[in-house]
Amino acid sequence: MKNIFKQSLYTIIALTCTLTLVVPPAMASHAWGNYHWARTTPSFTLQLKNSMTSQWQPSLAGAVADWNVSAVLDFASQTSKRKRNCAGTDGMVETCNAAYGNNGWLGIAQIWVSGDHITKGIVKLNDTYYSTSSYNTPAWRNLVVCQEIGHTLGLGHNDEDFSTTNGTCMDYSNDPIPNQHPDAHDYDMLASIYTHLDSFNSYAAAGTGGGKGKPSRVGQEIDLSSVQNWGEVVKTDALNNPSLYKRSLSNGEIVFTHVTWVPDFENYAK
Repeated sequence: MKNIFKQSLYTIIALTCTLTLVVPPAMASHAWGNYHWARTTPSFTLQLKNSMTSQWQPSLAGAVADWNVSAVLDFASQTSKRKRNCAGTDGMVETCNAAYGNNGWLGIAQIWVSGDHITKGIVKLNDTYYSTSSYNTPAWRNLVVCQEIGHTLGLGHNDEDFSTTNGTCMDYSNDPIPNQHPDAHDYDMLASIYTHLDSFNSYAAAGTGGGKGKPSRVGQEIDLSSVQNWGEVVKTDALNNPSLYKRSLSNGEIVFTHVTWVPDFENYAK
């Protein structure tokens, strides 16, 4: 159960957005399906394996603090051994960064689902672009890591037209500065997604390595950093570029890939 301070902070954020009349066309649902972490309690603690390098730590810490304002979950961050390609651990979200190449994406979030339930998630940030002057800024780092973590919770993009600035990190935008944090509507969407309880938990208990205490091996034979391995396109943005991919795995699970493209990268994955 969240403490009174946290509930009050969430209320203040919601009231602030209302009073300043930030009422974008974002009031529509931006859940990307019925996908959610199964849990048996109204709020839960989700383990986050931090496999990121030092330059990413401020943005990751800020994103974790932002999403922890939600009334339905808290992240418990744990430092992990440095990995270039985090393949994910059952019951957890894992974050990593590396120079994944000039492939057009700034960041991806991948979510494994069984039925409607998320079983693990990973966030990857592409240092090929963050090492350039255009994207090596706190604003770009904050926006993308915040957005990808939001995807691992069941949120989709707030909008995908690039021209509308909605003041949330879940926005597809060419301008990161006003879009570095979740907004009140993002928290409302999480509350809606996690309204009902489940009969089991798909997230790992505190102090475990995830699931049975070992990294999941399913799907590790696939290089999921490669666009060619993301599967079929199931959603496109306003520019008709892919924004969500789907791939079925051998164990019956599905892995979804949300992608944040470099705004000036032409013809993305076409």
